[in-house]
Amino acid sequence: MSTIVFLHAHPDDEASGSGATMRLAADAGHRVVCVFATNGDHGSVPADLAEGETVVGRRRREAEASAQVLGIARVAWLGYADSGMHGWEQNAHDTSFHGADTEEAAARLAAVLDEEGAAVVVGYDWHGGYGHPDHVKVHHVVHRAAALAGARPRVLEGTMNRDALRRQFVAAREAGMAPEDSDWDPDLPADDGNPLGTPEAELHWHVDGRPVLGAKRAALACHASQEDVGWMLQLPEEQFASVFGDEWFSEPGRAAGITEGLPFD
Repeated sequence: MSTIVFLHAHPDDEASGSGATMRLAADAGHRVVCVFATNGDHGSVPADLAEGETVVGRRRREAEASAQVLGIARVAWLGYADSGMHGWEQNAHDTSFHGADTEEAAARLAAVLDEEGAAVVVGYDWHGGYGHPDHVKVHHVVHRAAALAGARPRVLEGTMNRDALRRQFVAAREAGMAPEDSDWDPDLPADDGNPLGTPEAELHWHVDGRPVLGAKRAALACHASQEDVGWMLQLPEEQFASVFGDEWFSEPGRAAGITEGLPFD
């Protein structure tokens, strides 16, 4: 059995992005570690925030609860502030992850990799899936940390399957579940000017998360303070499975072709 370390940008990214893979890996006997780059302090401020309670405190507790659901053995924090969306003034703040020295951030992650003897480290694709500054930074930090770590773990990049997104949208429109005149298109520029995700031809691993989709949904529910999680949880089961049932990864240096199943077995 292996130790797999996931670096996620913000609390709740672990649930929406790789929750099924984490749960399946834990169920298979692997040790799963989740490291958060930021404390998520620019997330939604919950209406029920108690006196003296902070957004950071709430989101840390939510992350720990999600970890219990997903079978995560350890949660760690790199200690950076949320950088906000592309173009926000927070991008340039002194403590933001986006503005952090890559070498320093990578050294923090490499310390966790060495402590854990990690065989695999998982980050995001080269543009963070959709251009969020913190997600882009995760990509660079993971690759540098893997090079710094003593065991030189394999690197996987979590991403979205751009071709699958396109097929899903066409199917939804044909089924009357999306407006005929919608101009949504995964090939159009996202926040950073790049299309969403990664073309299918560049992907290497597909994880069918439907056997543990209940756990993924429950993990998301742990992050109820966040508005974007609200719309995810409002999706009917069939739609939720369509949107969140598949998780995709690329592996730099691996031969072309998609393999079905966990990339750790």
